[in-house]
Amino acid sequence: MFGICHGKRSVSMGVLQKASVHPGEVLLPAHEVPVLLVAGSVRGELDSLCGVLVLHRDVSWARVQKLNSEHFILPLCTCPIPSGPTKCLQFCDNFFFIFQCDKYKKGVIDGSACSSLCEKQTLYLGKCLTANPNSQVYSGSWGDLEGVIKCQMEEAPRYDLGGEPRKETSAAFNKPTKGTSVEKFREMITDHLKAKVGDQANLAELATQVLSIADGNKDSHISLPEARSTWALLQLNEFLLALVLHDREHTPKLLGFCGDLYVMEKVPHSPLYGISLPWIIEMWIPAGLRRSMDQWFTPSWPHKAKISIGLLELVEDIFHGTFGSFLMCDVSATTFGYNDRHDLKVMDARHIVPEAIFQEVIRQQRCDVDEDCLYGADCLTSCDLTKHRCTTEVTRPNLAKACDALKDYILRGAPSDMSEELEKQLYACIALKGSAEQMEIEHSLILNNLKTLLWKKISHTKDS
Repeated sequence: MFGICHGKRSVSMGVLQKASVHPGEVLLPAHEVPVLLVAGSVRGELDSLCGVLVLHRDVSWARVQKLNSEHFILPLCTCPIPSGPTKCLQFCDNFFFIFQCDKYKKGVIDGSACSSLCEKQTLYLGKCLTANPNSQVYSGSWGDLEGVIKCQMEEAPRYDLGGEPRKETSAAFNKPTKGTSVEKFREMITDHLKAKVGDQANLAELATQVLSIADGNKDSHISLPEARSTWALLQLNEFLLALVLHDREHTPKLLGFCGDLYVMEKVPHSPLYGISLPWIIEMWIPAGLRRSMDQWFTPSWPHKAKISIGLLELVEDIFHGTFGSFLMCDVSATTFGYNDRHDLKVMDARHIVPEAIFQEVIRQQRCDVDEDCLYGADCLTSCDLTKHRCTTEVTRPNLAKACDALKDYILRGAPSDMSEELEKQLYACIALKGSAEQMEIEHSLILNNLKTLLWKKISHTKDS
């Protein structure tokens, strides 16, 4: 017997049919689940669901091996079953990508990483790096390269601001349709990018870049599986930002993809700051002491200054950049990391959203108080009580949120001959209100003054 459960729907089956496997998570009663074996869902009515194959105690290990050899392609593993009435169980690492390989072998998807993942077996998973139920993030290695492997496990969240985001299927792999020409595909890409970032002058250049990535095997032709994989990736905001900032140092490089799975350059140091403590200890630590503890294990001050300049430059790049403006809606330490040269890197770009899309969505958001107009952790607008709709202008610009995140980080250990001026400038930055467009001159002045102050202090050192 095995059970498949996803959301509020569950099915128990007595006969194993040929499975088409999908990544995801599963909620199951712990007392009914002795062994969690492989990711899978039964063909037919369950094909669109994410599931997990669960074997009961009366199934022998020989039978398990036989089922695996008949229906799956990777080595067997078992996962521990947590205690408690219901727990959310992650996949066994080895089975995380069976879905991608199943689609690859059927000719549905393709990409520069597919062969290494599914045939050569040179793309390996390491440690799971997220507890987010909507995505899977793993450390990994690809030949001699260290990377981070990401995959959207369910539907890609839209930019809606209600309690539960609307969903759009990012990985149906049904677009473009068979017979679509490369020029028609280019037109699809351009229209999609225009909807995301607005009618920018350089959209044709960005579309050309997308087509270059789509040619995963570099044979100067884009196959239908390659095109469908690229289209699925374009629905993901993080992938879009990586395209927009591809010539800058702030985003990790895209190493390859297979379907909507993609491999990014590994960022050696993350989060930007902070230490992880057991929750039982966490609850007894005063907030002030906790903030201080977060700064205990950070680089030397000159290195912190360089990292901070990187965050300020990121703010510059996404405000009226080459492909429009973006809003930073989660400016927390966990969103950022840095490399061995102390260059800032964006670790999680899901909440760096195109301003045009944000404004389009939030103006439709119903509200009674300002707090109803919050997206992510940091993008807040006001509520127009005459219409009970959110306004489109954020109350704090990106720069103010970045300075707030940097305040404790950069002030701790700052040289005495500049700490007072640095603190003064940081608080002036944090006090910025309204959109950057409304105060563009003041915004630019504060940003440039901060960068100049930090660069002056480290420009004569090797840390620069």
